[in-house]
Amino acid sequence: MKQLILFLATNAGLGYAPVASGTFGTLMGIPLFYLLAPLSPALFALSWLAILLLSFWSANRAGKIFGVTDDGRIVIDELIGYLTTVALLPFNWPTAIAAFLLFRLFDIFKIWPASWFDTKVKNGFGVVMDDVMAGVYAALCLRLLMKLLPNLF
Repeated sequence: MKQLILFLATNAGLGYAPVASGTFGTLMGIPLFYLLAPLSPALFALSWLAILLLSFWSANRAGKIFGVTDDGRIVIDELIGYLTTVALLPFNWPTAIAAFLLFRLFDIFKIWPASWFDTKVKNGFGVVMDDVMAGVYAALCLRLLMKLLPNLF
């Protein structure tokens, strides 16, 4: 069970990257975006919810295994944050890349309430929710960019 938890929490090992593990962890979102984008809105939402719940569980358990609630190797939170950014959008490379950059930006700066989850909620829920909030902010910016610069997307 420990190996499964760590496999999930580290996004198949991407969290073990020696530098920028969060950035590497976010990369797992791009192929999942490609796979989930064709789904109906209801099926996408159900898949997103399943990944969210899996994220809460695996981040919480991995934090106990690593001995640090928000250990840098735990990057499943970046995955669900990225999927929040691209939720219900069609896949294309400009969207995937812009979403990646925007999500990383908001994940790094942690605008409230992301910062609150990051500093005050010391369990798997808090680890994941700060990235979900970053994903919401990135999603709003991405959709604004798509409206303002439709030729780029």
